[in-house]
Amino acid sequence: MTDYTDLAKRYLAAFNEPDEAARAAAVADLFTADATYVDPLAEVSGHDGIAGFLAAAREQLPGFEFRLDGAVDGHHRQARFRWVAGPAEVLDGAGAPPVVGFDVVVTDDRGRIRSVYGFLDAVPA
Repeated sequence: MTDYTDLAKRYLAAFNEPDEAARAAAVADLFTADATYVDPLAEVSGHDGIAGFLAAAREQLPGFEFRLDGAVDGHHRQARFRWVAGPAEVLDGAGAPPVVGFDVVVTDDRGRIRSVYGFLDAVPA
């Protein structure tokens, strides 16, 4: 049985990883080789595509941190969770997070992510 809260935290930690090699290793550990990721701004697949997307997100949002926002709900190899992104001081209570999203992940039988379906509730202009 997959611990979906742990999976969501590890997933967001991959977004936060500044080192390219460590980020690629995290992606390889978390995702199946043929995994897909789709949200309103991207549609990528495979470890290289997903790692590239994470790198691009870090470039577009310099100094931002991604954090879990609330409980993770999961069953039958799928989970959903809300996350926020912004500067640490904002996420620690100095204002509303500039980026808010909601992701649904589908895992394989070993608990690795096969698919991500992302939704963006708030993004900077």
